[in-house]
Amino acid sequence: MCICKIIISSILFVLFGENKMPYQTVIELPKQVRDNLPKEAQKIFKEVYNNAWEEYEDPKKRRGSESREEVANRVAWSAVKKKYEKKNGKWVEKK
Repeated sequence: MCICKIIISSILFVLFGENKMPYQTVIELPKQVRDNLPKEAQKIFKEVYNNAWEEYEDPKKRRGSESREEVANRVAWSAVKKKYEKKNGKWVEKK
């Protein structure tokens, strides 16, 4: 991740309490996602996460006390699982 993005993200977190920058590239995704999902699944995760991040900005749209990040992660993983499944410890495209 570019040091500039890390700095900006950190400043936004301090100012607003949440990261205001969704993922721009798959390189920025959490290590768990990058290390386990195939590239195409990473792209799905990124796009869906970013969309959910925007859609659930308002806490009233979220269930209970879920954070924006928790909702975006849940929605992104759900989208990945529609097209991919874990077999023998690896994520593979469903047939």
